[in-house]
Amino acid sequence: MLITHEREKLINAIIYFARHTQYLGKIKLFKLLYLLDFEHFRQTGQNVTGLDYRAWKFGPVPIDLYQEWDEPEQDMADAISIQPEQIIHYVRESVVPRAEFDDSHFSKRELRIMSELAEKYRDVYSHKLIDVTHAENGAWAKVWNDGKGSNHLIAYDLAIADDEPYRDAILEAAKEYQAIVNSAQC
Repeated sequence: MLITHEREKLINAIIYFARHTQYLGKIKLFKLLYLLDFEHFRQTGQNVTGLDYRAWKFGPVPIDLYQEWDEPEQDMADAISIQPEQIIHYVRESVVPRAEFDDSHFSKRELRIMSELAEKYRDVYSHKLIDVTHAENGAWAKVWNDGKGSNHLIAYDLAIADDEPYRDAILEAAKEYQAIVNSAQC
């Protein structure tokens, strides 16, 4: 039986970003998870959290996490809390860790990518990440396509540039891994 630990990785990635960045609300978190998953896929053909992302107007949204946000499952509720914070004319939600970060299910590469993202965007507000996740010819932009791809799935293979020398090998590895996952679910 294949055990992926995607749920544990998702929860612990959230804890990691909450402990290592400032101003972590829903939007910044969604963008950091997207960057983590798509960068790891670009390098290996596998995402980290198991999340699927949809193209929404303001960027990529992990639908399952979005739907869980207001009423988290018990494992998520035990690990983090969402604290409202009044900021002049609006309320910002801040992710506050309740548990310690557990790196036991992460690879060295996954940990390195999380660390690099946290360091790079530690003091950045969510609106500053918009340019990053909306990059021209990036995965979100290709799907969004001026609104024509609204709510469409952002395929992970879009993370790999067409001229990437190892593109075919990474995509083949991704295909093989997905076949293993599919057969384990039967």
